[in-house]
Amino acid sequence: MKARLDYFPKAPELMKAVLALNKAVEDCGLELSLLHLIKLRASQINGCSFCVDMHAHEALDDGDSQQRVIMVSAWKESPLFTERERAAFAWTEAVTLIARDGVPDALYASALEHFSEAELVKLTVAVSMINTWNRLSVSFHTLHPVRQPEA
Repeated sequence: MKARLDYFPKAPELMKAVLALNKAVEDCGLELSLLHLIKLRASQINGCSFCVDMHAHEALDDGDSQQRVIMVSAWKESPLFTERERAAFAWTEAVTLIARDGVPDALYASALEHFSEAELVKLTVAVSMINTWNRLSVSFHTLHPVRQPEA
């Protein structure tokens, strides 16, 4: 695959606004470990190799285990995640795939068992933010780095 274009210099003012929202999400008060995992999950769903690579490595660099990072794609079948993380994954999937089924009332009620209303707004904006990055990166074929194994 070949990169199509570098989108930052094509719309710099708009990208500054995207970066500002991204920074606000990072600083919103949700656990950084949770943000890494939901970004990874949405990126997996959207097939964004650049973001899958980035957020998997960020999670590892911030201390999450390799096994948990690997198992994000199969979170429903894994005992490695907390109930709060599981609720976040379910919410992330519904919001990312919103055209499929919307966000069902039962999922909303379940999410409120693990997140305050304010946290749920923050989580939804975080999911929306990673979906924005995924759509930019997939549309313009942003290439992930090819990492060489350490000697």
